[in-house]
Amino acid sequence: MAIQIEEETTNSNSETPKPTEEDSSVGVTVITGYLGAGKSTLVNYILNAKHGKKIAVILNEFGEEIGVERAMINEGDGDGGAIVEEWVELANGCVCCTVKHSLVQALELLIERKDRLDHILLETTGLANPAPLASILWLDDQLESAVKLDSIITVVDARNLRVQLSERRASSSFPEAFLQIAFADVIILNKVDLVSNEASGPVASHVIEELEKEIRNINSLAEIVHSVKCEVDLSKILDRKAYDATQLAHLETLLKETESLATSNIHDSNVRTLCITEHQQVDLEKVRLWLEEILWEKKYDMDVYRCKGVLDVQNSDQLHTLQAVREIYEIVPARRWQEKEERMVKIVFIGRNLDEVILRDSFRTCTLPVL
Repeated sequence: MAIQIEEETTNSNSETPKPTEEDSSVGVTVITGYLGAGKSTLVNYILNAKHGKKIAVILNEFGEEIGVERAMINEGDGDGGAIVEEWVELANGCVCCTVKHSLVQALELLIERKDRLDHILLETTGLANPAPLASILWLDDQLESAVKLDSIITVVDARNLRVQLSERRASSSFPEAFLQIAFADVIILNKVDLVSNEASGPVASHVIEELEKEIRNINSLAEIVHSVKCEVDLSKILDRKAYDATQLAHLETLLKETESLATSNIHDSNVRTLCITEHQQVDLEKVRLWLEEILWEKKYDMDVYRCKGVLDVQNSDQLHTLQAVREIYEIVPARRWQEKEERMVKIVFIGRNLDEVILRDSFRTCTLPVL
């Protein structure tokens, strides 16, 4: 069932909402990546690093025959195994556990522990598409405000990425490598040393630049971090607050950079990023209906994976942010528009079979006429 999250439009005298229980929530980072990219290497690095943080890592063992939907079923200790198969506590304050069947209950158990956790990492072993897990973290009533989705991290192999993407373009199978990049908030471009070993100086730099360009054509909203053996600055991947409306400065920077995207692949059916901009105010109710037609009803046969944007809403002095993962979307007021700030609407789509003309023309039905 498709679900929408929305807060009411505020009037001109309202203030930007202040954070409340979210401050006490534990952030959950979803880690995904293609086979051999270095996902497990990243988890092992975090578990063994001297970072002074109390981090829990959940190894998610859902098989393809089980399906992620089972994560929301509370099976208890009945036939089929326990909620948490194994717990390992490390000297540096980290906790590692293997989960079967009930991700929600495992998260609850972690939160109920006496020692306060700083962060939770969820490694999606065996799952190509992180979107269902993101949906659980975003919406599950059992979790309430105890945890919040912090970001989705995708690890990619710098040496083999171009081959993997080329194979998927030529194949009729579903493009897992594209999906993992498309849903990411941060992309760790791992094994850059192997590229340097195979090509020297300017050649190696050119190869890395081309890889980054290919990644940004798929997902221009993600930050790209280079790594060797997944040894990264943890501040790059923890506490990103990628789904927090208060992180507006980062979103605005991303949207500004996305405006310069090339449209040379406008007829490309592969996963890519597309941005639309309007300068008129919008009717919030019409925007909701427009989004639901695209995300829920698939009216234009476009497969939208991610969506981010800012809205200039009628009868409000608040800048509103829009975020969507698959069918789930959220529109919230973030802050007041500044006095000399140019008010406009910018929306970035990441998905497959995106049509810029259709998106732009259909969205204009949500705008108000200029008087």
